[in-house]
Amino acid sequence: MEQKMVTLKINDIPVTVPEGTTVLEAARNAGIKIPSLCFLKGVNEIGACRICVVEVKGAKSLVASCVYPVSEGMEVQTNTERVRHSRQLTLELILSNHRMDCLTCARNAHCELRELAAELGIDAVRYANDELLPRIEDSAPHLVRDNSKCVLCRRCTAVCRKYQEVGVIGPNDRGFSTHIGCAFDRDLSEVDCVSCGQCIVACPTGALSEKDDTAKVWAALNDPAKHVVVGPAPSVRVTLGECTGEGPEYPVKPYTDAEIHHLPDVGNKPSFVYILRRETWQGGE
Repeated sequence: MEQKMVTLKINDIPVTVPEGTTVLEAARNAGIKIPSLCFLKGVNEIGACRICVVEVKGAKSLVASCVYPVSEGMEVQTNTERVRHSRQLTLELILSNHRMDCLTCARNAHCELRELAAELGIDAVRYANDELLPRIEDSAPHLVRDNSKCVLCRRCTAVCRKYQEVGVIGPNDRGFSTHIGCAFDRDLSEVDCVSCGQCIVACPTGALSEKDDTAKVWAALNDPAKHVVVGPAPSVRVTLGECTGEGPEYPVKPYTDAEIHHLPDVGNKPSFVYILRRETWQGGE
């Protein structure tokens, strides 16, 4: 069945897209940038942040372009004074509840919130809260959560639910007390988190970050009594194949139980097996 096409104008530029496309996607298809914060295509399309608002002719108010569908003959303006003022004010309000220790933040080099502030010309926060304290939860073996940097975009909750189908985190409470956490505000170590790290990748700020064991690695490398083995984790499965003979003229030799060593379970049930030949195993079982 042939898909119906819709023609509209964005910034007075004619754009033709399939019916059902959102204004945001139509604009991006035409090379017109509309800033956004909470939007993740196919994962989180809820219009929560209101950064992507645009002006639609005939609409009573500004609309969130990430959830507003196009229609035939629609006229959209993405960069009017009204739109710019709304985005700047919205971002200032988001920043007013965000602890800004940007110089030492784990995401300072690739923070979407900081980049958005620069793009919208925010050089001062009129409503800054200088009394915000860190709200650290680091019970999980792989990440650190600091809700004082959370902007409630809900990208982490969406990716946990839709990609991993785990859904161990979500919004708790309401109003000014709303925060992201586990059910009944339990720690991540107390729920069925699989330590996949997808929420860290989805987070636009420093609210979620990997635990940094760089110092421990350097200490291990500098310890002459240790033999250091490196493995990728989390969420990466690697199969290591070892030569089963000394050459094509030699028969295949099956592994013996003495050559197979299982890595201890550290809490997320890994399936790591080391197979050693011509070496002495020095790890624990």
